[in-house]
Amino acid sequence: MKLIGDDLSVAAARRIALGAQGFAGGRPIGRFDVRRMRSAIGDAGVLQVDAVNVLTRAHYLPLFSRLGNYSRDRLDQLSWGPQAELFEFFWAHKAALLPVEYYPLLRHRMRAARQQDWSADPAPEITAPWSVVVGMRRLQAERPGFVEKVLATITERGPLTAGEISPDEVRRKRSDPDPDPSTGSMWNWQDAKIAVEYLYCAGLVSIAGRRNFERLYDLTERVLPAAVLAAPEPDDPQRELIKIAARGIGIGTAADLCGSRGHYKLPTATARRTVAELVESGELVPVQVEGITKQSYRWHESVDRPVNARALLSPFDPLLWNRDRTHQYFDFFYRISIYTPAADRIHGYYVLPFLLGDNLVARVDLKADRSTSTLVVPTITPEPNAPDFTDPLREELELMATWLGLENVTVRNEPC
Repeated sequence: MKLIGDDLSVAAARRIALGAQGFAGGRPIGRFDVRRMRSAIGDAGVLQVDAVNVLTRAHYLPLFSRLGNYSRDRLDQLSWGPQAELFEFFWAHKAALLPVEYYPLLRHRMRAARQQDWSADPAPEITAPWSVVVGMRRLQAERPGFVEKVLATITERGPLTAGEISPDEVRRKRSDPDPDPSTGSMWNWQDAKIAVEYLYCAGLVSIAGRRNFERLYDLTERVLPAAVLAAPEPDDPQRELIKIAARGIGIGTAADLCGSRGHYKLPTATARRTVAELVESGELVPVQVEGITKQSYRWHESVDRPVNARALLSPFDPLLWNRDRTHQYFDFFYRISIYTPAADRIHGYYVLPFLLGDNLVARVDLKADRSTSTLVVPTITPEPNAPDFTDPLREELELMATWLGLENVTVRNEPC
């Protein structure tokens, strides 16, 4: 059955997307409390974790964009430790922090990892990052029983970093013959790292915290609350994941909801069937967005309302994950530049789009120079036909500097 639905302007789709991500109402006014943080986490849906620290860690920035000067220490308490309301897992979108109530929705993936036949080539279902898949194939053949030894070490001594886990004290050298991409020159994973990442994917261990941002692994039953572990697994976890994704993005195509660039990576065939079921139940409303040929769907509770936002957006913000959708909705072609050779960078190294109203009006390259307590702005690049954003951007930069505990803001090149 062919679906079309009501016509929708791209401006309306953009406002719906911004509203779903918590930008429509502007930042909260008044005393900050943890309820607002929980609300912002719920709007974002997922906080991607990334090691780049040129400005601040990636998972902190989406809440700053939505809340302003909130406490990063409080987010740490919500993320790891006895007060944790989030858990870290890679299945959401890369490595990410998710609300603990989502844990039962991901058990089927952990179970699949435990049941994975690593000797199959190609693997019938990829249930872990490719580096783990390749590494586990080798460990299964070369070092039978090694994973069990790693688990026993964590059971006895955890929480531990991967570097602290070495059951037999055997470590691979970078100079060793190494056709295995799991220990390539970029990551240089040791066998214990491969094993513990597999145990993590399988749900047998979890991330208990971070030491200098390095993961601490411990048994899952010692990390997550007993009530979370005892919560029943839903009959159709994929349906629930797609509903969460739909609420989070507000509007998008089936690929935006379910594909590799969405909130969750789901099997395409069954995911599309679930989308059709959600249309039939009225939870997804078919629409045709101006300029987008593929069928789009609006979450039934998402509405088009005015957006008066002011925010610097992380490259890892859920609003911007899907670069193609960002281009379609905002007419803003955006690619992260941290892996681009310096000579080929156009707008800078760590470039944050600046959201003003309901449009992305500029690209702002940012760096926290902690040695001089300065928020450095190497370049500011306005978008074509952007309105004057000088004062709002200055206020946003000053707010960010305060939030980061920096005393100064230095702009090297004023916008053209």
